[in-house]
Amino acid sequence: MPYRVLGEGAFEWIGAWYKTILSSEDTEGEISVVDCVSPPGFGPPRHIHHNQDETFIILTGRIEFWFEGTRFIRGPGETAYIPKGREHTFRIAGEEWSRHFVTTTPGGLDAFFEEMGRQGLGLPHDMERVVESARRHALEFTGPPLEDE
Repeated sequence: MPYRVLGEGAFEWIGAWYKTILSSEDTEGEISVVDCVSPPGFGPPRHIHHNQDETFIILTGRIEFWFEGTRFIRGPGETAYIPKGREHTFRIAGEEWSRHFVTTTPGGLDAFFEEMGRQGLGLPHDMERVVESARRHALEFTGPPLEDE
């Protein structure tokens, strides 16, 4: 089971598992790193991080990204960089779970994930509360999750 990969301190939110391995709090807000394990087909709605650059480091599985209308896939040992203020989304491609690190600079995304997991909010039925929290973390949802072309 994926949570055993992450161990103590991991939590589940909307089908994926998260564990903060370097928190914003520990770095005085400079950076955060979250270890994520996500099932096939998993992906968030399209969104923009207004204050943070986001870097994905893929350890296992394949991730299809959508970045301002362009699609591309990254696999183990590869990265994807999303500058702040740019619309994007992703989904886990294929049949394999993906384990990947999500790094944000400055930090902050770790606090959003933890807040969502603690409150047990789901999508789409809790979207109003998710959007409210996202706003506090300078995150704006702009469209649907990634689908097949």
